[in-house]
Amino acid sequence: MGLVTSADAATPAKELFGAKPTGSQQKPAPFGSYAKGCVAGAVQLPETGPTWQAMRLSRNRNWGHPETIRFIEKLSAFAAKQPGWNGLYIGDISQPRGGPMLSGHRSHQVGLDIDIWMRPGDNLSLSRSQREKISSISMRRSKGAYVNSDWTRAHHEILKAAARDKRVARIFVFPGAKVQMCNDAKGDRRWLRKIRPWWGHHYHFHVRLACPKGARGCTDQNPPPRGDGCADAQKWVNDILNPPPPKPADPNAPKPKPRREYTLSDLPKQCAAVLQSN
Repeated sequence: MGLVTSADAATPAKELFGAKPTGSQQKPAPFGSYAKGCVAGAVQLPETGPTWQAMRLSRNRNWGHPETIRFIEKLSAFAAKQPGWNGLYIGDISQPRGGPMLSGHRSHQVGLDIDIWMRPGDNLSLSRSQREKISSISMRRSKGAYVNSDWTRAHHEILKAAARDKRVARIFVFPGAKVQMCNDAKGDRRWLRKIRPWWGHHYHFHVRLACPKGARGCTDQNPPPRGDGCADAQKWVNDILNPPPPKPADPNAPKPKPRREYTLSDLPKQCAAVLQSN
């Protein structure tokens, strides 16, 4: 087991964590928050399972907390029962030890975030090279105000099943999808609270699990606001269709500071041990 050197202390954390090819040999535990943390004892989602395939394998981001892997197994088995679906295409989860990523996401750092492609997982025999080339498909039209013709009832049902899982804290989708789901939902609507509109998220939806029971070093996000969130999503859509006038610039406002790259000292103290572990 190596020690953290002075060079490591000055190196961006994303380079330290991005260089680790495997998980740490520790008890599984997320440390810190979704956008500022790491994960001990992460396990790798098998590249291909009975009802899923991990995509973009060259990124080596198909690692997560064991609870995350179990969630994927369960949701993908449900998805496989939907018309036109044999399972799910799984995008990024986390790096082998979590932490900041070399590119892309700010979150996905504690092994509890999952990107799931909107493209139906109809062919689960894709080769490694095919998984680098194939792309998901967008579900949006009118800049995200509405779903397009590729959106199906199966998308609704898969997202509903994910939201009803007690392990799930929230799910990010584009605003038009949330509004469509609000319009189509019948009966108990409590699960809609977890479906949150957010920028992008029309090629994939992003599932965020809550900190597992007993994970004392893990920091949950504040729960979503009360209610089904449908009025807020409709406002997003209204603003897409009729953008409000831009606010006048404040000539006295300070210039925003560029975001500083995290170093190891910015992360929870346990992350040094995660990095050093075999």
